[in-house]
Amino acid sequence: MEDFLALNRDGWDTRTELHLESDFYDLPGFLAGNTSLREIELAELDVRGKHLLHLQCHFGLDTLSWKRRGAASVTGLDLSPKAIAAARQIAAQADLDASFICGDVLQARTLVTAEFDLVFVSYGALLWLPDLAAWAQTVAACLKSGGMLYLAEFHPAKALLDGYDYFHTGLAEVEEDGSYTENSRDTKSTLVSWSHDLGAILSALLAAGLVVEAFREHDFSPYNCFANLIEEEPGRYRQRLNGKAVPMVFSLQARKP
Repeated sequence: MEDFLALNRDGWDTRTELHLESDFYDLPGFLAGNTSLREIELAELDVRGKHLLHLQCHFGLDTLSWKRRGAASVTGLDLSPKAIAAARQIAAQADLDASFICGDVLQARTLVTAEFDLVFVSYGALLWLPDLAAWAQTVAACLKSGGMLYLAEFHPAKALLDGYDYFHTGLAEVEEDGSYTENSRDTKSTLVSWSHDLGAILSALLAAGLVVEAFREHDFSPYNCFANLIEEEPGRYRQRLNGKAVPMVFSLQARKP
């Protein structure tokens, strides 16, 4: 497992260098005041006055966007040393107060000292985790009593259409692949991922003692990051199967009693 972790750390170091220069992430726009957040989480989540922990934060644009939207404090954690170094630099450039920590998400409870009102996880996070039970327990341990997990994630049905397992098999998928940004199609990294079905995700949260208060499925992706997507409305990218919209994203809120 440590070998898999090292592969993903190196892969995301490589991706970070490319992503910082991409139009997809639009770092100049963010520094000019634009938000990196998308309509799903903006409609469903109010962070004003909350102490927020963002797990698997990449180089922190969403973390810092939540600070701009009124979070009392924001902390981001990511596996990639290059991503965390970039996040700290961006926070300084944007004059935003934030903490960024480098480490394995499954070690988050030992890497942060505080408990949080809100744990935020989004878009392409869960597939890098071999053990959702350990992840859910980590999330619960990082929350205050009454605190909430907010998760917005790509739907596993979409992964099935792209040729991956829907059900969690426990087997690692090791691929040498490019990235999803427009400037990195020819750059490849070795990355390791695991499939997780909706049942496994919900069961892990329930077993960790969290109470699922809301669950939603969305027929669009807010990102143009997959093949076969059509922008049918501004900022809404869909894939259709026999003319029918495919579930692209799900979102949920789960509270610690």
